[in-house]
Amino acid sequence: MAFQRAYLERVRQDQLRLQNWQYNDYGPYNYRYYRSGNYYETNRYGAQMLQQAINDGYEEGFRAGQADREDGWSFSPQDAIGYQDASYGYDGYYVDVNEYQYYFREGFTRGYEDGYYGRYQYGRNSNGTLSILSAILGQILNLRLIN
Repeated sequence: MAFQRAYLERVRQDQLRLQNWQYNDYGPYNYRYYRSGNYYETNRYGAQMLQQAINDGYEEGFRAGQADREDGWSFSPQDAIGYQDASYGYDGYYVDVNEYQYYFREGFTRGYEDGYYGRYQYGRNSNGTLSILSAILGQILNLRLIN
């Protein structure tokens, strides 16, 4: 329960951040990624947004998994509020919300597993900052620069 309150507070803070954010068109699509049999294109800011979705998902998943383990709950990442919401960090620009949520959940499930089992198979902790390993991020996103 404490984790859910903390997550909702982080979402509230994130919404306050968005109130001051401004969209700018930063050029053509120059990145391609592949998912579920289809190619998608985005600009570098969209690519950064998807990478951030995976990292934010990992961090939130780690916290949720750790909280479930400490509270004696069974392993169930899909039941966590962060997984269901999957919009933390989304700014409404550069990529569709469904794409963002897909990649957030990809990071979340790996973070949840690490947090639940108390390990760092998919990510690392650097001075209290959790992040997914770059090799894992690359496998998930499969991002390529278009010439």
